[in-house]
Amino acid sequence: MIKILHSDTCPICSREIAAYARQADRAGVALRIDGLDNAPDWALDPDSAARSFRVERHGQRYEGLDAFRLLWAQLPGWRWLARLTGLPGLRWLADRAYRHVAAPALYALHRRRQRRA
Repeated sequence: MIKILHSDTCPICSREIAAYARQADRAGVALRIDGLDNAPDWALDPDSAARSFRVERHGQRYEGLDAFRLLWAQLPGWRWLARLTGLPGLRWLADRAYRHVAAPALYALHRRRQRRA
């Protein structure tokens, strides 16, 4: 089983995770999807959990690109992306793009939604 912790308050993240869940269901891949309310089960507070995508498999936790790659490698329609982002130059670039661009942008949107609530 793959456990996923994601920012379920993010509409973009939620749509993406729902797509993964549908594909996992069709492929017989067991997923447990946790939202920010379950962050303490991951030894995180919800704010910290909202900063990055995380997965756990066989007791080992992964974050950011490594988490996506582990999940993608299990899903038939996404295996190609796991392999592609594993190539040395592309891995470095994709990791930095997620860590320094995508994750901070999604977190900023999360904070904005929190202030409005």
